Amino acid sequence: MAMVGLFWIAGGDVYVGAKPSGLAPGVRLTPEGVVGLGDRQSTLCLWEDVTALTVTDVPVKSLMRQVGVVKNLALSAVTELALPVSSGRVDEAPPLMTLHVESSGGDHELAAYVAAAVGYPQTEVDLSRALLSRLAEGAATMETTLAAMSEWGRAWEGESPRASQREQLLREWAA
Repeated sequence: MAMVGLFWIAGGDVYVGAKPSGLAPGVRLTPEGVVGLGDRQSTLCLWEDVTALTVTDVPVKSLMRQVGVVKNLALSAVTELALPVSSGRVDEAPPLMTLHVESSGGDHELAAYVAAAVGYPQTEVDLSRALLSRLAEGAATMETTLAAMSEWGRAWEGESPRASQREQLLREWAA
């Protein structure tokens, strides 16, 4: 499984944001359509009905965000050392981003957890948004683009590629 831009690709499965588990919210892109997963958002928007895909609430990688993550990790470590037995602390869930699906059957807002702890690089956010627009252009475009993403996911072995590779993949898929 690998993260490429705003997409989490596990085998042949493509998700917007992190791959959900259990009742956690998530969004999967399938050959049939856009699938909302998780509690209170199980829905299917067929590709033939989808007219636009846009994503909002995307955290962009910045120095301040990276410092904040490191600070939170340090505070957590100190707290665990000072209060090792049941500190009563509850881990925070990652932030959510929203995929807006415009379709002839109505508009839907689907939530997905962010997969990048310190946010996404701005270039990858822009390229991912372009790719989502491309997917909504029509069935033939969606089929070839989503098939290329899935094929890459099935062939990829290892962790997420480096930034330059991720950008190149996003450019290829959006072309």
